Amino acid sequence: MKAKAIMVQGTGSDVGKSILVCALCRILRQEGLNVAPFKAQNMSNNSYVTVGGGEMGRAQVAQAEAAGLFPLVEMNPILLKPTGNNGSQIITMGKPIGHMTANEYYGNKEKMLDIAKEAYSALSEQHDIIIIEGAGSPAEVNIKDNDIVNMKIAEIADAPVILVTDIERGGSFAWIVGTLELLNSDERKRVCGIIINKFRGDMGILEPGIEMLEERIGKPVLGVLPYFTDINIDNEDSVCLDTGNKKLDNKNYKPYESQIDIVVIKLPRISNFTDFDILKRENNISVRFVDNARSIGKPDLIIIPGSKNTIGDLTFIKENGIADSIKDLAKSGTMIIGICGGYQMLGKEIRDSENAESKITQIRGLGLIDAKTTFMLQKNTYQIKARLHSDLASRSDLNNFNTRSELTGYEIHMGETELLNGTLPFLKIIERSDKEVCADDGAISNDGNVIGTYVHGIFDNDGFRLELINCLRRKKCLTPIRPEDLSKVDKERQYDKLADLFRKNIKMDLIFEQIGDLKDFSTQSTQRKIKY
Repeated sequence: MKAKAIMVQGTGSDVGKSILVCALCRILRQEGLNVAPFKAQNMSNNSYVTVGGGEMGRAQVAQAEAAGLFPLVEMNPILLKPTGNNGSQIITMGKPIGHMTANEYYGNKEKMLDIAKEAYSALSEQHDIIIIEGAGSPAEVNIKDNDIVNMKIAEIADAPVILVTDIERGGSFAWIVGTLELLNSDERKRVCGIIINKFRGDMGILEPGIEMLEERIGKPVLGVLPYFTDINIDNEDSVCLDTGNKKLDNKNYKPYESQIDIVVIKLPRISNFTDFDILKRENNISVRFVDNARSIGKPDLIIIPGSKNTIGDLTFIKENGIADSIKDLAKSGTMIIGICGGYQMLGKEIRDSENAESKITQIRGLGLIDAKTTFMLQKNTYQIKARLHSDLASRSDLNNFNTRSELTGYEIHMGETELLNGTLPFLKIIERSDKEVCADDGAISNDGNVIGTYVHGIFDNDGFRLELINCLRRKKCLTPIRPEDLSKVDKERQYDKLADLFRKNIKMDLIFEQIGDLKDFSTQSTQRKIKY
């Protein structure tokens, strides 16, 4: 039996679609159902690597976790990773197939739609309910003919649609009415209700507007979700870095009031920015995303993150003075860490003779690590296990990190970095995608103050994070923290908190009516055998 489906679409980007799908996945799991998320096409540089080595969008990973499932590429069969203003790397079923402009991609629309349909069909055969996420807005009339992610998917899945809007931006009533007006009659019929997201204030003031809206559109408002900051769920889009940094624009905000000040360089094509979420949750640490030299100040640590266009972003930080500031601060003792593309930038040179990423074939790096990187057409995507390199233990002057615990994370990169003149590697990778290996990763400078690695998620390892924080604290003559002082993120508790908030503020009975009798699905769940 094919799964029942319900879809969440939005009046625009970043209105809360991903988080609502996450909430629905957790609620239906709590109801005892076999539920899975699905997003046909995702555009994001914030990606993840599955156990099988496939690449997919981070939002569907969180949704899968909320549903109690391992992430699968079928949940996000098409991932577009923007590399510039008019092109993206195209990932289908977890594997890159090349770069395309928008016109080239639309020219392959039918092929992409077939990929999405096959992935959805595979999920549908294994689950009771699929919670589908749209992208952007279904009313973008200039690209509607090429739609393979909004109403086209709703039609294929025969899914009722919940339309969500962000009231914090203002004009949300007009946004809702305008969206519905631009849909055709069949599409409007699919919309079963509205959710208003990110509300702050007195509900009594909003209620007359809701009554007028329901009368105007002939559809119910299913609920109003309050603005919240106390539930930690991974974000998908780097747009959140702008909203999350609002306090940095406040002249009264003083990062030096925290004991440790960490700056993350906000690259134009930053990728995997969730690498640093765990650092933001630590007590007495400020994490600032900075895109200009004057705002860097004198932090205790600078992190250069991953990038979907390493050469382009390296050019950016050179042209606006960030590169010179990083080099000057490194000379004065500030610790520098580069992750993935940021690691490549730390070396002496990057070469791209095959134009794997850029039309620029060669560029000088920051020169803070004696290494050079060559881009390849083949992409490396692995979940990994690693340890600190044994050679570090023999160097007492580099013994900033004492942890001998196993580290986990994942690799997503197209370059290979060669260490020069005896430069020490930082990690020894012992497993890639469940296969034993023995491979060096990363590098550490002669003074131990500059570190590079290809491993995303390294800061999520408690032992490593503890050593890093205490290394920074020792430099400032601060008392080291203990393991029990570390921030702990219980993801299961976060998903439950999200579900509780959703149940409290949303008319779940109306949503359940769209899905059907939950008792029937519970019976089916016991009869299904997952084949993945």
